[in-house]
Amino acid sequence: MTDYDQDIHALLQTMQPITLDEMSSIRLMNRIDTKFVCSKRQLVAMLHRVQQKYYVQQIGDDRISPYRTTYFDTDDYTMYMQHHNRHARRTKVRVRTYLSSGDLTFLEVKRKNNHARTKKKRIRVGSLETAPRTEGAAELVLDRTKLMLDAMHPVVQNHFDRITLVNYAKTERLTIDFNVRFHNYDTDIDRDTGNIVVVELKRDGNIYSPILSILRDLHIHPTGFSKCCIGMAMTDPQLKQNNFKTKLRLLQKINADDTYIIRYDEDIC
Repeated sequence: MTDYDQDIHALLQTMQPITLDEMSSIRLMNRIDTKFVCSKRQLVAMLHRVQQKYYVQQIGDDRISPYRTTYFDTDDYTMYMQHHNRHARRTKVRVRTYLSSGDLTFLEVKRKNNHARTKKKRIRVGSLETAPRTEGAAELVLDRTKLMLDAMHPVVQNHFDRITLVNYAKTERLTIDFNVRFHNYDTDIDRDTGNIVVVELKRDGNIYSPILSILRDLHIHPTGFSKCCIGMAMTDPQLKQNNFKTKLRLLQKINADDTYIIRYDEDIC
């Protein structure tokens, strides 16, 4: 565990907790998402500033929750290319397991429309392996993507740790993902993102958010970031990725600024 990780753990212990049941009224399944990318050093500074403004989600005794997500795509990477080619309308199909909640697993379809709103539909499944055979799974994917689930296969899996904050007014959620690791099913390549932190503000419309001024003061600015697409680009040099190279270089720069230099293949960078 790094000094930054120790600081993150200590700061979370000073915040007021909120349970999953208490968060049930702020599901935000139809929402506007705004993402930010920063370093663990900046995350420590942010956690200092959100004291007395945000609750931290607690599950059992844990305030940091491990997640595992597996993304599916077609053989010609239809959904990856939607994002790479900057289509306003795009979808993702994934199986997510909440490892701190008894391996609770869902098949989820996320769809972003041309008004920047994200809608998510999901059904509970027994496991990653049984998800494609679960009743209603194929119908959900076809309805939301117009693609056949049996024409897809797992392409990339990630593991990460997540902190979830809720503002005191309970009008928004802030997810903070770090220690992100990737495994590519097609290339068998593993990569990680080093000191990178992905912050996502989730709210129903452009309501006031106390975190925005804090992030601005810390020089953390909005930037798109797809863990699915970045993970695929980092682990498969054969994929078209011209439109992701700027983002990959940003990750390098953030890591280098925090004296944590991550190694990439030259043809990815």
